[in-house]
Amino acid sequence: MVSHQGGTMEKDPKNNYTPQMGRKTLTAPAPFADETSCLCQAPHEKLTIAQARLGTPVDRPVRVYADGIFDLFHSGHARALMQAKTLFPNSYLLVGVCSDDLTKFKGFTVMNEAERYEALRHCRYVDEVIRDAPWTLTPEFLEKHKIDFVAHDDIPYSSAGSDDIYKHIKEAGMFVPTQRTEGISTSDIITRIVRDYDVYARRNLQRGYTAKELNVSFINEKKYRFQNQVDKMKEKVKNVEERSKEFVNRVEEKSHDLIQKWEEKSREFIGNFLELFGPDGAWKQMFQERSNRMLHALSPKQSPVSSPTRSRSPSRSPSPTFLWLPHKPSPPFSPKAASASMSSMSEGDEDEK
Repeated sequence: MVSHQGGTMEKDPKNNYTPQMGRKTLTAPAPFADETSCLCQAPHEKLTIAQARLGTPVDRPVRVYADGIFDLFHSGHARALMQAKTLFPNSYLLVGVCSDDLTKFKGFTVMNEAERYEALRHCRYVDEVIRDAPWTLTPEFLEKHKIDFVAHDDIPYSSAGSDDIYKHIKEAGMFVPTQRTEGISTSDIITRIVRDYDVYARRNLQRGYTAKELNVSFINEKKYRFQNQVDKMKEKVKNVEERSKEFVNRVEEKSHDLIQKWEEKSREFIGNFLELFGPDGAWKQMFQERSNRMLHALSPKQSPVSSPTRSRSPSRSPSPTFLWLPHKPSPPFSPKAASASMSSMSEGDEDEK
């Protein structure tokens, strides 16, 4: 037979199963207490907390009991069971689960007893599940299951005729407190569902549940379905807005890149233009070179000074030499000078006659 902790169980001559230490990998759910006999076969002597913390033999684990309703099994439950399991080096955790008939002390449950039993069986810290556990622990119950210690949070739990159902366990030195996990509880989860009832009703209608199954009236069903359609339209509009924002962002990024490239190209173009047509540009130098070549081609070549003189032919007379006299400035014009020049010209004419 395979245990839920991965080890094997062997039958002794009295048809009782004893655990054999083996692999610690979980391979099966925890067994129910009423389907197997007590696994502890060593002499069950009473232990103190100090002795249990020092450690016990392998065949004599410390049997720790934790109980509760465990409705909507959550992480707070699991953490409490983990604390109970790790109280001592060698421990065996039994978990008692109250039946539906006993839940009236705490209120109506969401999960029925069978669902709650199965939830506990599949918790990794649980070694054995006790179904239909009592609300108040009796000495007969403790002796039947050979319980050494009871683990629970230290908050007093009242019952009919008692302010604390664990008072006698504490007085016997068998109570070991555990810590509650803040922020998570069955009541908190139910409060969230009640607070957002419309949201969860609409959610389940969308998933195919009928109004009758949800205990929803005809008018509320139509209202919820209309709200679902409105939410779908809002979601579509939201998606369109997000896509448009993404498109605008892409356009802005591309425009920024285009402007940056245009600036780079314009600076490059202006630099090339100045390099070609600027004051010291290549075009001016090329124009000057061509102008110099044209002037050089049009102007006559001068013979060098040291070159020998050409012999003239005897038949040709030398070109006359013109003597240029310095030009004297003419006197300023006056009437007297004009009359004198006229008279001298007339006298000259008479002499020629």
